[in-house]
Amino acid sequence: MQSLSGKSVHRRWGTELRVNATEQFHSNADKLSDWLEHLESLGLPGGCIAVEITEGLLLDASAVVSEKLRALKSAGVQTSLDNFGTGYSALAYLKKYHIDFLKIDRSFVSNLTANSSDMALCRAIILMAHTLGMKVIAEGVETDEQRELLIQAGCDYGQGYLFSKPVSAEEFEALLKATQVKG
Repeated sequence: MQSLSGKSVHRRWGTELRVNATEQFHSNADKLSDWLEHLESLGLPGGCIAVEITEGLLLDASAVVSEKLRALKSAGVQTSLDNFGTGYSALAYLKKYHIDFLKIDRSFVSNLTANSSDMALCRAIILMAHTLGMKVIAEGVETDEQRELLIQAGCDYGQGYLFSKPVSAEEFEALLKATQVKG
């Protein structure tokens, strides 16, 4: 929440902040409402934040979880399903909850080669997600070969040490500035 200040990275750069929100769905009932109210007070659109949830949360399928997902969606907040492929997925939930992004778990990316079973699974996940209107983020991208294979398979985004280690908001803004100067 501290990242969503008046000096918001979104205001200056048009980026979105991704927040792992699985615990907020189970614990503090008002936490997500607080986020939405804070966004509104700053005059920021819901689209500047995306919440990441796990497959296990969807399988919970409680009325509370469903209501929170609906509230986020109606506020324009996007949802990402984190670590996809590692849990007990019920694929029907992908359609029911209108997930915006699937994040392919790093376990499928770490040993990725052109003819591997991991590559076949990544292609299948990407095709399924795109068919359902979702974007795909591959986690754990560490090599140029992995990046190229994922691009060839149609993956929309990559996340991992190839691009950057985890950084603070200040470090992220410095990276954006450096990229803008180079680009």
